[in-house]
This record gives sequence, structure tokens and C-alpha cells, in this order.
Amino acid sequence: MEKDLEYYLNLDWTLVQGTDLDFNGEPYHYIEIKEFPSFAYCAVDQDTALANYKKQLKLLFRVMLEDGENIPNPGEYEED
Repeated sequence: MEKDLEYYLNLDWTLVQGTDLDFNGEPYHYIEIKEFPSFAYCAVDQDTALANYKKQLKLLFRVMLEDGENIPNPGEYEED
């Protein structure tokens, strides 16, 4: 199987989700992916975040693939 952009987008990544407050005290929902410590996606609510985080993830994978970087498998991350 070719490990292309669609392959990586459809893997079962370890999502960390939560809600926090912005600088104005307004709530927002975030999604992080444990396998990519620098990845974070924020939206006004959970439904919007879940519907759209893969757009940002797709950009991350595109850059990693173009640069020949190693993309870990789901579950390959260091515990905090």
C-alpha cells in the first residue's frame, strides 16, 4: 500500500481534546494530536473543531511528505 496523503489522513491518530478560554474569556475547543506535539487546532466549539482539524493536518502531512520527513505511526509518541 502506498503511504500517500490520503493514507496518513485516514489513520487513527491519538486526539487530545479540550475546552479553554481565550484572552477575552470566551470558550474555545482545541484538538491536539499526541504523535505531533506541535499540532493544535482551535475552533469555537467541538463540532466545528472535529469537522475541520483534518484540513490543517493535511497541510502538515503535505509538507512532511514533500520534505521527506518521517511520519510516525499512530501510537508512536512519548508520554508526558
